Amino acid sequence: MMYIIDSANLDAIRRCVELFPVDGVTTNPTIISREHTSFPELIRSIREIIGDERMFHIQTTGVTAAEIVREAELLKDFVRGNFYIKIPITDEGLKATAELKRRGIKVTETAIFTQQQAMFAAKAGADFVAPYVNRLDNIVSDGVNVVTEIVEMFEKHNISSCKVLAASFKTVEQIHKIAMAGCHAVTINPELFDTLIYHPMTQYAIDDFNADWESVYGKESILDIFEKDK
Repeated sequence: MMYIIDSANLDAIRRCVELFPVDGVTTNPTIISREHTSFPELIRSIREIIGDERMFHIQTTGVTAAEIVREAELLKDFVRGNFYIKIPITDEGLKATAELKRRGIKVTETAIFTQQQAMFAAKAGADFVAPYVNRLDNIVSDGVNVVTEIVEMFEKHNISSCKVLAASFKTVEQIHKIAMAGCHAVTINPELFDTLIYHPMTQYAIDDFNADWESVYGKESILDIFEKDK
């Protein structure tokens, strides 16, 4: 499963890239607006941090298909590298998706809340569909189940060109259940990366290792010992 950073904060992105096996970055107008800075400079800086190989998903602000297509072409040329235009699921968005696929631009269809929205997006040519898990949970619609059924539906209809990129998470449990459902990718906020790898028993084990080592070798590390013996 692919793990993608859902943020436009440069410090947070830099830290995640340095520490975790991340596959890219997703943004949207809300995430971008939180940074209160120049949009071109911000997305240029994100690309510099993540490199050309990692995915970079940037959402359109256009409403009509023509506007969306123009924005996608402009952003693709500006951002370069492994670029995806994010398009909210609307009739104009679907029209733009089909046109962009003809032009060789990769598309992530976002703001997905139903299984049939996902199917329409896939048939229009989307490379990813992004269902919102926690937002579905908040309206008692079982986000994990919706994602599970999208994954199963794609498998039953032999749709391999479109992958499921689940978004909107609040808990590790949601992410775990999504993974068990066979979801292809998740995009999560930087704080959840730390939570995903934390367990108190892991820290207890590390503390025991350190205590046992120090009972014999004191505060000297392996590096200290070998440096001393040179």
